[in-house]
Amino acid sequence: MIYDPLYIQFLYHFNIDRDYFECHEVMEELWMEENRSPLYQGLLQVAVGLYHARNNNTGGAIKLFSQALSKLELYPDHKLGIDMQLLLRESREYVIQLQQHEPTGPPFKYYDLNIVVHDDLLAAHVKAYTVVTHD
Repeated sequence: MIYDPLYIQFLYHFNIDRDYFECHEVMEELWMEENRSPLYQGLLQVAVGLYHARNNNTGGAIKLFSQALSKLELYPDHKLGIDMQLLLRESREYVIQLQQHEPTGPPFKYYDLNIVVHDDLLAAHVKAYTVVTHD
């Protein structure tokens, strides 16, 4: 399969440098190029959900993760060379933890998610992008 360079950049920013704002920028461009595909929008929303969680915007994180789940559940596992089922499970768990967080208690213990890449060619492209961006 041939992967769009913007998708490769998205995975780099999501899994490597954890720049979820840049994930949004890159994926929004691809989403618009692909006629506002719900698949790309769902991936974008997971990244924005993490951005909100990192910045202690629990309500925004829950909203974005919930919207992402409703879109990504429509797609089979290994769509776009990634482990969609694992991403869905981990995103659901993230929402549960966010919902259980007490606003008056200690801050939500933020953590990153990974998008597991199953396609060796895609993984090689992400790795090559990493090398190019850091040389």
